[in-house]
Amino acid sequence: MQYKIDGTPLPVVTCTLANGESMITERGSMCWMSPNMKMETTSNGGIGKALGRAFAGESMFQNRYTATGGDGFISFASSFPGSIIPLTITPDKPVILQKSAFLASDAGVSMSVHFQKKIGAGFFGGEGFIMQRLSGNGIAFAEIDGHAVEYVLAPGQQIIVDTGYLAMMDATCSMDIVRVHGAKNIFFGGEGLFNTVITGPGKVVLQTMPISGFAGLVNRTASKQ
Repeated sequence: MQYKIDGTPLPVVTCTLANGESMITERGSMCWMSPNMKMETTSNGGIGKALGRAFAGESMFQNRYTATGGDGFISFASSFPGSIIPLTITPDKPVILQKSAFLASDAGVSMSVHFQKKIGAGFFGGEGFIMQRLSGNGIAFAEIDGHAVEYVLAPGQQIIVDTGYLAMMDATCSMDIVRVHGAKNIFFGGEGLFNTVITGPGKVVLQTMPISGFAGLVNRTASKQ
């Protein structure tokens, strides 16, 4: 499979598939394709995995697109202003995504639910108790809100992230929360009660415009009118 990502701030990824190659995508992600792409709606792993995807913010059923009778192409568009990033998934390198970030992938990639092991990180870390886990083998594409910024953390190295700005991290990273200290900082600093702490080793992808923050800005603007 070959791919090309075009456009900003609403990008689209176009994938070229050899005869017989397949891709998995969430419902409604396809925007255009060649006539020889065959679609099949599937639970992709049975009812257990389907329910897990629902918990992780995706639809229970996925669409499988397969090139038939020769090479084909298919395009998937972002649903929110931001970025589409490619992820190389291998059996020893799964990744963790924010809810609803998964866009499409090779058929060899599996998306499942990921539960935060620490309750505090789940309730106060900005992404909730449930996230997405991509495993298997192949290329996957994730939607990022705004611009994507990458950091590679050494073992034990940490980065503190404001609520909602974490988009993706390697499964080797761990996530926790830290409370903002000082009453004045809490009440007048505008940063809330908690921040997210990511500890390496591994890659972390942050996003510059979380959809939750964008929604809050729209509400504040509307209330002033």
